[in-house]
Order: sequence, then C-alpha cells, then structure tokens
Amino acid sequence: MNDLMIIQNKIYEIRGQKVMLDFDLAELFSTETRLLKRAVRRNIERFPSDFMFELSKEEANYLLSSRVSQNGTPMYNFSAYAPFAFTEQGVAMLSSVLKSNVAIQVNISIMRAFVALRRMLSIPDTANRLNLIEKEIREIKQNMNDSLSDQNDINEDTRAQLDAISMALAELQAKEPAKKERKPIGFK
Repeated sequence: MNDLMIIQNKIYEIRGQKVMLDFDLAELFSTETRLLKRAVRRNIERFPSDFMFELSKEEANYLLSSRVSQNGTPMYNFSAYAPFAFTEQGVAMLSSVLKSNVAIQVNISIMRAFVALRRMLSIPDTANRLNLIEKEIREIKQNMNDSLSDQNDINEDTRAQLDAISMALAELQAKEPAKKERKPIGFK
C-alpha cells in the first residue's frame, strides 16, 4: 500500500489530465530518464498525443517551481529537453516499449494507482461526505472568526466539534473499499 501512495504522489494534473512525468517514471523503472526518452522516441508511433505529450518550457518551469520541487522530486534540467507527460494509457504503452521485469511490475503498480485514484474520486457517497465536512469546517471557521476576537478563547464545544471533524476526515481518508486479500506484487 505504501508503494501505491508513493506512485499516487507522482501523478499530476496537467492540461486537465492526470499524468506522470518521464523522470518520475524513469526513477520507478530504475532506469535513466534519457534511456526512457530514447525508447519512447524510437517507438513514437505508439504514443499519440492522448497518450503522451511534451511539456512546454513555461509548463515545465511552473511545475518545477510549484509542485515538483515541493514533492521532493529531484531537480530536473529543463533547459535541454522538456519532460514528457504520460497519461494512464501512455504509461500502459510503456510496458510494450520497456520490456524488463522491473518495468512490468512497476507498470502494474502504476495502473493500480491510477485506478485507485479514479475510484477514490468517483465514489459519490464519500465525495458528498467530504463536501459536507468541508462546508461544516468553513462554517465553523467563519463562526469562530465572527464571534471570537482571540483564537485562544475557543470554548470546549467548538474544540470538541473541531476534533470530531478531524477524526471524521481521518477515518474517511483511511477507509478503503472492501477488497479481496491478494498476494502483494511489485517492490519490496
């Protein structure tokens, strides 16, 4: 499950699509970015624009300054070549280009991460609960700002409500859909 979280943290939203970047994929596949890019360029017909696209310099610099550097991804030299962004289908296509056993196992884990992310975003009941909780938190914060002049003067009822909301959010985040017990695959 930890591998799934690591992979999900490497999925970004760029141009309205959930994508993974070439240097993150190279790291997961235990290869160099230049070798991954070379394999893709040699098989470019397998990667139409809805499977993979190259980031513009502006997108790459924005990504570096905002999200990538905050997530701990190593610095990337965008001056030579812009990074490739692979959609879920593009990552799946990489398995036909990169044929090592590690690449196959990592690809399976990445596909599971995309599916888990999609499943998490598509559960209407959970989404409704989260929206209600967020709305309640906003209302509590607004009420606190309106009625309290000093943040240290929070009464016990408000503290209890905030604790209950935090616990509910933690439970929702930890809750996973019921699934069969499977033999783990992938990295150890």
